[in-house]
Amino acid sequence: MNKLEFAVTTKDPDVLDELSWDEDWCVRWYVASNRNIKPETLDVLSRDENSYVRRYVAENPNTSPETLDTLSQDKDSIVRCFVADNPNCSERAYKYIKGLELLKSLSKVTT
Repeated sequence: MNKLEFAVTTKDPDVLDELSWDEDWCVRWYVASNRNIKPETLDVLSRDENSYVRRYVAENPNTSPETLDTLSQDKDSIVRCFVADNPNCSERAYKYIKGLELLKSLSKVTT
């Protein structure tokens, strides 16, 4: 089994923690999508340089509200959309994201 398959199928959070440091962003991406991952590992992955990894962190139901608060200000709009859809999203983060969307739509109308 290769690392990608292992990242998807393992149920061991300690193995996922180890794989979260892999140099291949695809491995980190699959780690972030695994539902057996610890919130602490997701917090580390939330600072990944790759937006695809951050998107899966934002979508994972194990992501803490604190991590989602940070991701609500991500430069990638898709990350922010996933944050807003996450059941752990705080009301504050949700309002921040919706406020950004409103500002963007208003700026399109006025230009």
